Amino acid sequence: MAPRRWKILLLQGANMNYLGKREPALYGTTTAADLDRMMLDYAEERGVDLEIFYTNIEGEALNRIYAAADEGFDGLLMNPAGLQYAGFALRDCLAAVKPTLPYIEVHITHKTIAGGFHSLTAEHCQGFVLGFGIDSYYLGFDGLLRLLNRRARVA
Repeated sequence: MAPRRWKILLLQGANMNYLGKREPALYGTTTAADLDRMMLDYAEERGVDLEIFYTNIEGEALNRIYAAADEGFDGLLMNPAGLQYAGFALRDCLAAVKPTLPYIEVHITHKTIAGGFHSLTAEHCQGFVLGFGIDSYYLGFDGLLRLLNRRARVA
């Protein structure tokens, strides 16, 4: 029997569409388009269907996450970026889908922790990766795959 082909949503939150242009000294020069291409290639190499969705609006993020849960997506990889600080509705959405849509939160820098900020969205994640630059996405992606594969073996 062939291994299951997972379906994952990568949701990019507030300001991530400006990656590579916004504070390159802090976030690097990899653009959003570059990262998309890198992650789509990485997913394809692993036999995973990956959809990437960008939004600067919390309500759009909620709608996409709920839709992903209803559409049978297997996992959520998200950099909530600016939505992590005041995203109470987003936090509640993540709690609602948690039983069926495992969530890994990623951040390029360690700014969240170093700045003394509290990530509301991280309260419902199964894993949290930060501070590895763009590699945070690969690490989070691999962690999510491991989680999904482990769950599939138990089921």
